Amino acid sequence: MKHQKYDLYRNTDTTIFEFKSIGPNGEIKKVIIFSPTQTKEIYNLAFGDLLHDEVQKRYILDDSIITDNGDRNIILATVAKSIYTFTEKYPEKMVFFKGSTHGRTRLYRRAISINLEELSETFTIFGAVRNESGNITSVPFKPDGEFLGFIIKRKEL
Repeated sequence: MKHQKYDLYRNTDTTIFEFKSIGPNGEIKKVIIFSPTQTKEIYNLAFGDLLHDEVQKRYILDDSIITDNGDRNIILATVAKSIYTFTEKYPEKMVFFKGSTHGRTRLYRRAISINLEELSETFTIFGAVRNESGNITSVPFKPDGEFLGFIIKRKEL
């Protein structure tokens, strides 16, 4: 994506990424986690603010916070950068993600749509939908589609 991106710091497995959102509300630590799902070839992408839970004495990812730091496009481009990096190391894996709210899922659909030509050079992109039987399945991504989430697979080059 052609937007500015934040520097990413990752673990050795390339499954956890951290960066800082910088804006009027200060520096806010963000985290991106790729975790395996029940389907061996699909990893879930979780993204949010990194917070310390004082009660449990551990760090947690909170995907419900609205930071409003004025850097939405930079953050989305940074998350996309993490997908490029993750799938470069694990090209056989697919990445599933969705927003924590319907509005955020629509935001992700718009971001994919705006950058579809560039993203399609490297990835095959699917939308997750509920079929007539009520099961969730994937269909080719369409900019005007209503999706529950998205699945991205790196193309074999």
